[in-house]
Amino acid sequence: MRASLRQKAIAVCTDKIARKGEGVGLSFYAFFANRNDDPDLLMEAAEWWIKTHELDHFEKAAKIRDMIQSGL
Repeated sequence: MRASLRQKAIAVCTDKIARKGEGVGLSFYAFFANRNDDPDLLMEAAEWWIKTHELDHFEKAAKIRDMIQSGL
């Protein structure tokens, strides 16, 4: 996953946790606007989430943030 996507994902996860608590869940779609303006980046996130790590559609934001920060 490219560095810019990692940074954005960490920021989104951190924001959601701050607003809704440690138990909040999200999907990789949370990292994008409601329009598909960068399909390559969307597919990169989807591949990391679905193919590489075999995650469920919704996961805890804290888990995703920790995975990304650890370099996974």
